[in-house]
Amino acid sequence: MAEVRYVQPDMTVMRKAYARWAPVYDLVYDGITAPARRDAVTAALACGREILEVGVGTGLSLGDYPVNARVTGVDLSEHMLQRAVEKVERHHWSQVKLLAVMDACRLGFADATFDAVVAQFLITLVPHPEAALDEMLRVLRPGGEIVLANHFGAAEGPIARVEETVAPLASRLGWSSDFKASRVENWAKDRGDVEVLSLRPAFPLGFFKVLRLRKAR
Repeated sequence: MAEVRYVQPDMTVMRKAYARWAPVYDLVYDGITAPARRDAVTAALACGREILEVGVGTGLSLGDYPVNARVTGVDLSEHMLQRAVEKVERHHWSQVKLLAVMDACRLGFADATFDAVVAQFLITLVPHPEAALDEMLRVLRPGGEIVLANHFGAAEGPIARVEETVAPLASRLGWSSDFKASRVENWAKDRGDVEVLSLRPAFPLGFFKVLRLRKAR
């Protein structure tokens, strides 16, 4: 059974929002996010078996990891995380080693701990994305990867115009077309010690994408 540890962040408003979402989260997100989740897990496992999932939520992706992986999951919301704990116990997922309530911008792990850090549908929601990315990079081993599965807004063209039209609906589901992949790419360029490897669309219709970044050796 996975150990559960609580490192409480001071983000009361966000915790209340996630508490409201927790009971219905899987019903809304499971099917439509599954392809992107699987792509992210595959990319992470190519780096090694010691994986950190930041924003693990209700644990939708935990069952995609093989039994020889060692997965640590953290999330801001205790309510969301409790559902992940229930899944781990119900399915006997031995690959899950730790679940902890934790702020993505203040990760309670030593430097260079993980082979890969995965953040799925998170980076556009955190108040300080660059600070969260800095923390992910800090706990990542040299040569490891940060893998982001997310909806990133189109920079221009017809898709961008469609996204502007449906923006009010998308925002209710926690997706923002205002956040472009270029923001993460600019962060990587400014850091200088991380390389953008790829930005690839995932089904359905490329609405979600998987962005991979490698830490310098």
